[in-house]
Amino acid sequence: MNVLSLFDGMGCGWIALRELGIKIDRGYSSEVDKYAIAQVKLNFPEVIHLGSVTDIDVSKLEHIDLLIGGSPCQSFSFAGKRIGMSTKGNEEIYTLERYMELKENGFQFEGQSYLFWEYMRILTDIRKYNPDVLFLLENVEMEKRWERVLSEAIGLRGVRINSALVSAQNRRRIYWTNIRVGHEGLFGYPYSDIPQPADRGVLLKDILEKEVCGKYFLSRKMVDWLNIHKGKRNVEIRLLDGDDKSHCLTASGQVKGNLSTDYICAAMRGRESACLTPRRTEYGKQIRKKYEAGEVSEQRKNIQQLEPRTDSKTNCLTTVQKDNLIVIPGTVRTFGGEHFREIKSGKSCTLLARARNDGSSQPCVRIGTQIRRLTPTECARLQTVPEWYIWNCSDTQQYKMLGNGWTVEVIKHILSFIKII
Repeated sequence: MNVLSLFDGMGCGWIALRELGIKIDRGYSSEVDKYAIAQVKLNFPEVIHLGSVTDIDVSKLEHIDLLIGGSPCQSFSFAGKRIGMSTKGNEEIYTLERYMELKENGFQFEGQSYLFWEYMRILTDIRKYNPDVLFLLENVEMEKRWERVLSEAIGLRGVRINSALVSAQNRRRIYWTNIRVGHEGLFGYPYSDIPQPADRGVLLKDILEKEVCGKYFLSRKMVDWLNIHKGKRNVEIRLLDGDDKSHCLTASGQVKGNLSTDYICAAMRGRESACLTPRRTEYGKQIRKKYEAGEVSEQRKNIQQLEPRTDSKTNCLTTVQKDNLIVIPGTVRTFGGEHFREIKSGKSCTLLARARNDGSSQPCVRIGTQIRRLTPTECARLQTVPEWYIWNCSDTQQYKMLGNGWTVEVIKHILSFIKII
């Protein structure tokens, strides 16, 4: 099988194929990030690198049997500006033909999500000599109108899969693939007929390292600062009950001193746990007024500080049984003011596909009254990257690549339906 991987990143597609034992006769990779390219060369030296997706001419490649890739999602994501695919002159692009016309006339495009049309250009060219080429496209959940544009362009409706089923991370994505196709409705509209993977029940406690370097911990001074400023920012701290998943991990680079990050909070005593989750919401304002008027419960009052509390809750996310370590995830945000935000699902947050110098939106953990970031190893586990994968880059680049990458076990699940002849 000959495979072309677009927007290849750290090579999650190659990891999945190797894990499944699918033999690759010729593998091509398209990527522009030098650190990601170095990682793929280290782990998959047989892969041929082609550079930018905009420069690929499939007529110069071997017969392609499988095309995979996850085009940039920032302009589609609900966490972004949601500008979709458009020119810098604000013309939205709905067809490949219009994109090619604009490209040929030298128009500049907004963001990077427009590169979906490069995926479609390449898929269209491959279909000219191989109508039966298999493909897999991944992107974030997005506005219905843009999802419809992508589905109509690629020729079928995608399937939604949350990585939480196979990992400790909430990562909701759409996958368009013809590896297994079903038809629905009066006119038999095609859709990606990939069944949901079985829920493996993986929680954040299952992926944490037992021994962590001190550089990943925030100072006591930072915790005190959060306590001081939470009131100024008008935030609400709510109790997290039970085992959790992380939110979707981000590729933000776990920079020390970051104030907008994802954390896990833990108390060291048996029945004490606190979820440190302030929110800047109207509900939070109402709670503050009630608190000041003495109308909130003792339980609510007890969690106004970033400290363990005594509410007789059962332990959650125990990682070290002998120490009765309770792990509770949360998020500290800088957008709209610094505050701590809870994670209710027991999963990690999503690794975002961006890298900011301030390291915003990073997964972290709190041990007792200490707060720490998730380590690169823990983030790799959230993306279900196998232990045999070799890393030779900085922490910052590893976080970034993992945030840009795929959840390997989801990709393995989808590719497992390929019928090898």
